[in-house]
Amino acid sequence: MYLGGPVQPERGFVVHRPLGDWDATLKITDDIGVSSSRDILAAIADGAGPQRCLIALGYAGWGAGQLEQEMAQNAWLSGPADERILFDLPGRAALVRRGPTAGRGPDLLSSDAGHA
Repeated sequence: MYLGGPVQPERGFVVHRPLGDWDATLKITDDIGVSSSRDILAAIADGAGPQRCLIALGYAGWGAGQLEQEMAQNAWLSGPADERILFDLPGRAALVRRGPTAGRGPDLLSSDAGHA
């Protein structure tokens, strides 16, 4: 179980593969979806859910243009989508694998943003 963000922490979301046919699913790719309906949770509990999933409570939200501004300020690390990072690596291990600290750990990141 992960913390998806500070907005509506009582609301759950399931990121899953395969896409499947659940009541409330947003298609992310041809194989990955995000569902927020109880039917997927019941299927997971019964062992009949998607093969791979990640469950998070809450979400993060941005106002119009806010995310774009934060990206321009280098407030986020971005990289190519990688299903293995999403489903196979625990929490901060994804940062170690993809981030600028290249295996040395996220504690070496600075809170100061800059442009190279």
